[in-house]
Amino acid sequence: MPKLNENYQNLKESYLFSEIAHRVAAYTKANPGKKVIRLGIGDVTLPLTPLAVRGLHAGVDAMADSATFKGYGPEQGYGFLRSAIHDYYARNGVQIDADDIFISDGAKSDTGNISELFAADNTILIPDPVYPVYVDSNLMNGKKITYLSGNADNQFLPMPDKQIHADIIYLCSPNNPTGAVYNRAQLTEWVGYALENQAVILFDSAYEAFITDPALPRSIYAIEGARRCAIEFCSLSKTAGFTGTRCGYTIVPRELVFTASDGREMSLHAMWNRRQSTKFNGTSFIIQKGAEAVFSPEGMAQCQENIRYYQENAKMIAETLNRKNIRFFGGIHSPYIWFECPDHMESWEFFDYLLTNAQVVGTPGAGFGKNGANYFRLTAFGSHENTKEAMERFERLF
Repeated sequence: MPKLNENYQNLKESYLFSEIAHRVAAYTKANPGKKVIRLGIGDVTLPLTPLAVRGLHAGVDAMADSATFKGYGPEQGYGFLRSAIHDYYARNGVQIDADDIFISDGAKSDTGNISELFAADNTILIPDPVYPVYVDSNLMNGKKITYLSGNADNQFLPMPDKQIHADIIYLCSPNNPTGAVYNRAQLTEWVGYALENQAVILFDSAYEAFITDPALPRSIYAIEGARRCAIEFCSLSKTAGFTGTRCGYTIVPRELVFTASDGREMSLHAMWNRRQSTKFNGTSFIIQKGAEAVFSPEGMAQCQENIRYYQENAKMIAETLNRKNIRFFGGIHSPYIWFECPDHMESWEFFDYLLTNAQVVGTPGAGFGKNGANYFRLTAFGSHENTKEAMERFERLF
């Protein structure tokens, strides 16, 4: 009989969004005549931008001609896309090396897989509430987690505790689920803490394109010293609507070198390259051609038009909550609005109440950690029409 990875017993029975899908499916089956509006999962609804589609077509055309056909590509990503990402960062005032960029099928995969580079006896520091993948991927391989409390008092932006030593630190800004954004001074403090503790920050910037204030950092590498202590993950899922197209990237600077137990130096860049070369055959050439078009100045301008559309939805949700005197966070530099459940309801209780009485689907805060037990997340990724209708239903209910 095989010995199983019993760490899976430490996971919740089902992934958060699987449980939501199960409850919604049961409700719609029992109530086939009622229109359900979904503002729960962070999935986009607008089509790909014209330039992205043009890039995808160019990729397809290349694959249709033996002179330009591509087979297996480099596991790290094609040079044309790595250069385009490098140039995008440069336009935003951040210098990175193109060779430090690894193209993948999305930030979810990379933030989960990165845990393979680190031994089980590290101190893992994860904010609560947080994107479930950070927690579950570490529980799956037996790592112990220390939680940082994100709450209303600190605006859901926990800061370093000098009394706690950490080896690995997960940060997400703009945050999923709360929509909170670290400012430059706060990230500078985190980088200083990481350098002092010889720790590594795993920085998820999947929503950086939603930041409209130029004073707010869109990359951890905007902070001095971050190349010596941080890995950054990003994705085109929300930036360019690639949730179904799948493309992301991870930046692992060559400066991330640490001493192994036998005294030899080990490079996280070299380790991640080895891991990807072993377990990943690279992202589709066609997808990378579409992504290359996204990172051009014109491509990003088109993406920003879609992002502004979603920001209008976020404003609609925020205005409704303001009228109802419900305290909320996010919704400005993020597509997520995080609010207190009315009438002191627990978040899953509120989920069922909202679904049953208004046919609106959101995400229970408890799915992101114990500090979310009485909070709820709505996304701005619906259509204007559905968001407006959902908020009208919400307003009548409360």
